[in-house]
Amino acid sequence: MTEKMKDIIKQAITAPLSEQIAMDAFTEIMTGKALEGQIAGFLIALKSRGETVTEIKAAAKTMLNNCNKISAPENAIDIVGTGGDGKGTLNISTAAALVVASSGVTVAKHGNKNISSQSGSADVLEKLGIKTLIKPSVVEKCISKANIGFMMAPVHHPAVRHVMPTRQMLGVRTIFNILGPLTNPAEVNYHLIGAYDQNLLNPMASVLKELGSKRAWLVHGQDGIDEISISGPTTIVQLDKNKIDSFEISPNDAGLPEHPLSSILGGTPEKNASELLSLINGKLGPYRDAVLFNSAAALIVAKKAPNLKKGVSIAANSIDSGATKSTFKLLSRLTLEKV
Repeated sequence: MTEKMKDIIKQAITAPLSEQIAMDAFTEIMTGKALEGQIAGFLIALKSRGETVTEIKAAAKTMLNNCNKISAPENAIDIVGTGGDGKGTLNISTAAALVVASSGVTVAKHGNKNISSQSGSADVLEKLGIKTLIKPSVVEKCISKANIGFMMAPVHHPAVRHVMPTRQMLGVRTIFNILGPLTNPAEVNYHLIGAYDQNLLNPMASVLKELGSKRAWLVHGQDGIDEISISGPTTIVQLDKNKIDSFEISPNDAGLPEHPLSSILGGTPEKNASELLSLINGKLGPYRDAVLFNSAAALIVAKKAPNLKKGVSIAANSIDSGATKSTFKLLSRLTLEKV
């Protein structure tokens, strides 16, 4: 048992930690020095008191210091959710990433296997013939040639393996549930991030600001979804030029009809993959509208669209022209090539 962790846990129980002390703790964890019991004690101490922006920033910085990074263009965007909303919807951010990339905005998407849906981005992409557990150099090639790359946490954040047994044992949400969207291995400057809890939006925006992000929308659908909702209002916390503000948007703002959440529920990886394939082949309906809405938001964040209605128009044209399907096919081929 490391004495350093014992001392830090005692501090964490009673008072917020400084950035350096928090980084020391997360370094002990991510380098495998901390024992499982210490990791559990530390995470629960933070959770019970409530993690501060400084502590979340320290955790994110430590993860980035220990990750396998990749290079991406200055204007690249990530479209990602925390997961954990328990809604089990179809894969909206995965589909939106393909649409946005085919609309001319570079996407460096961070993802993982299933968290809140029955099938996460990795599960669905694998069913569609897109390899996800690929080397960082292959991801860079995908970004360069297809304008999109998917970075899976196990490849890019191997240090997090030290905390996985403890997280599984605890069975409760911890700070690690929100770190994925804050630790993109390409260190992108633009973000569309969904959160399972509206109360996370402001802290996450503040962390992104501290980490130097240029522009971001942090979103939570008022139906509980960690995406922009097609069933009603969505709360947005915007980071732009170091200023944070908030507002609401609804499907009507984008010229789209509302659909019940039940109309976009997913299922097995096979079902979700089939629906995504139908989408890029032009199938109309609630899933398409949800993807168009989220794509439009990403296009605004990336400064490709001036408003939601124009963003929807750009996104719809990318699907209907076959551009999204072409991007999908190219990405699939590139992930299967040997470097």
